[in-house]
Amino acid sequence: MKKRWIVGMMVLVMLAVVVVSAQARIKLVALPERGATIIRLDNPQATLIEEERVLTLQKGVNKVDFSWKGVSIDSDSIRLTVLSHPENVNLLNVSYPPNEAALVWEISSAAAFEEKVRISYLLRNIDRMITYKGVADKGEMKLDLKSHLILRNFSGEDFAKALVLLDYGEAFEQGIDHEETKQLLFLKADGTPIEKVWKFDAARLPWDPEKVSGNVGIPVTYKIENSEKSGLGKFALWGGKVRLYQDDGNGGTIFLGEDRATVDGKTAQIVPVGEKMEVYIGDSRDIVVTQRKMRDKKINIRRNNGNRVVLYDTDELITAKIENFKDKPAKLTMIQHIRGQWDMKKCNMDYKRKDASTLEFEIELPAKGKKELSMHYHRRNVR
Repeated sequence: MKKRWIVGMMVLVMLAVVVVSAQARIKLVALPERGATIIRLDNPQATLIEEERVLTLQKGVNKVDFSWKGVSIDSDSIRLTVLSHPENVNLLNVSYPPNEAALVWEISSAAAFEEKVRISYLLRNIDRMITYKGVADKGEMKLDLKSHLILRNFSGEDFAKALVLLDYGEAFEQGIDHEETKQLLFLKADGTPIEKVWKFDAARLPWDPEKVSGNVGIPVTYKIENSEKSGLGKFALWGGKVRLYQDDGNGGTIFLGEDRATVDGKTAQIVPVGEKMEVYIGDSRDIVVTQRKMRDKKINIRRNNGNRVVLYDTDELITAKIENFKDKPAKLTMIQHIRGQWDMKKCNMDYKRKDASTLEFEIELPAKGKKELSMHYHRRNVR
């Protein structure tokens, strides 16, 4: 047996007492006695692994050598926590042998112990993806919603049994080997209320669809509120791809479309409790918007010494005729934009200012009915 005092391939060597002892090496990638293991997926950039091991410590100073060849571990993230006898067992230092995927812990033990420890580290190359599948009823009032976690392991590490945790929801026990992909159901909510909304954005859609060649429709979305009354609301939801179907009334389903979940029109990384997840399902001609600018006049004109116009205000009037050709009531979200400084002189509908230049109208339309929006405003200090 060779003696190694600094970077020895030894496990549980009592340096102060034992002169010659058997060599051993505990490999992180091949430890036979892995205890409770947790795979935490809180952060989409890296996966935190927490596992428990039992070390047989002798009285005195022990060296424990771990290696992780072929496993995508961030070496700076490895931590050792003593669990059984924290007052009598202390981690003295950690060293990294040169040119090796390994480290050596020096552990001081007041007596011989079977010591339970927790080893934690960040593991790369475990991919996760959230997907949703929803089936709407024929009347498009409720949705049976399921969500799956797709887990792909290319880290080099096998997990025969582990507790998988997102940053919300209940944990579930699962094993996953290197180069294996698993799809895990983690959310199921039947009868979730949905709100079907048409969305007209004046900056993106033509103001007079009859003058545009081709079929021009208004984007339609389903809105799903992440709340307890919707059968959700226990935790925030991750954003992900949503695939939607509709019951055809004859025992089958119709594919409506798929899209990534959005919140306020932006791709959602997460849908907080109380917010609404929006999913685009296609364009529709059931609602038609015809918008025109009825007035655009310069007022309060200011000139320089050379009589050139340098500044003025505008007096503008926009009208929009909105027609619902459906046999059912419908809801239209209308987005209008007014650039620069402005003040509203008269508007016949309530609106919400999303930012300095964006107005949002929520317009309830009766079945086979129509409404007209009128906005009279001044833009100030136009150059």
